[in-house]
Amino acid sequence: MKIATFNVNGIKARLNAVTDWLDESQPDVVLCQEIKSVDQGFPREPFEDRGYNVETHGQKGFNGVAILSKRPLEDVRRGLPGDDSDEQARWIEATVMGDHHAVRVCGLYLPNGNPAPGPKYDYKLAWMQRLEARARDLLADEMPALMAGDYNVIPQAEDAARPEAWKDDALYLPQTRAAFRRILNLGFTEAFRARTEAPGYYSFWDYQAGAWEKNNGIRIDHLLLTPAAADLMTDCQIDAFARGREKPSDHVPVWIDLAA
Repeated sequence: MKIATFNVNGIKARLNAVTDWLDESQPDVVLCQEIKSVDQGFPREPFEDRGYNVETHGQKGFNGVAILSKRPLEDVRRGLPGDDSDEQARWIEATVMGDHHAVRVCGLYLPNGNPAPGPKYDYKLAWMQRLEARARDLLADEMPALMAGDYNVIPQAEDAARPEAWKDDALYLPQTRAAFRRILNLGFTEAFRARTEAPGYYSFWDYQAGAWEKNNGIRIDHLLLTPAAADLMTDCQIDAFARGREKPSDHVPVWIDLAA
């Protein structure tokens, strides 16, 4: 089962880029972020025509998450538990039925948090506390599960071409990285780093200042696996080539293969 995370940066603006990548890479499941569309406005047909079931948790103009799956989806839930007053569309989860295992897939778009300090950063840290609580519940369920998406977290210096440029940014502040590590330390595997320890791998390049051409990137799109899911992983890759395509997202897909 090939499962990808992809911050599409506007599903309507990137429709061709996304469908071209789907045709080329043939993932079974895609967890999309920043669809920037209400549920009714999501362009379902191009994906359904390709055999995908579509579940969305949208919001007008910004945020928004979705699941595209060639396999049946069960028990779809929208919104990260823990704060009923949170109206931002940043979390969607469902159970995907594989040939051998059911896998709980959780798609997330973690808050950016800038400017920090400030209320946006407070919201980010509070959201990460709620994420940690949901992570604990996923572990307790003991089924294969993953939390994948745009975490807006640069975990370590190797995950930025110029880490010094990010030292005061909400993506790289010590409190952010500590909150991310607390989740990992519950027993999760960060899929890409389990396969590749080398620096120089990124999933985001800004549109400004020739970042792509200079390979001035950061790695902020992650897949965190429970032990039961980590045992099934056979590969994890970043499709960096997608950033060089016409009208690309500023993020690229990151995917895993699970023997599920």
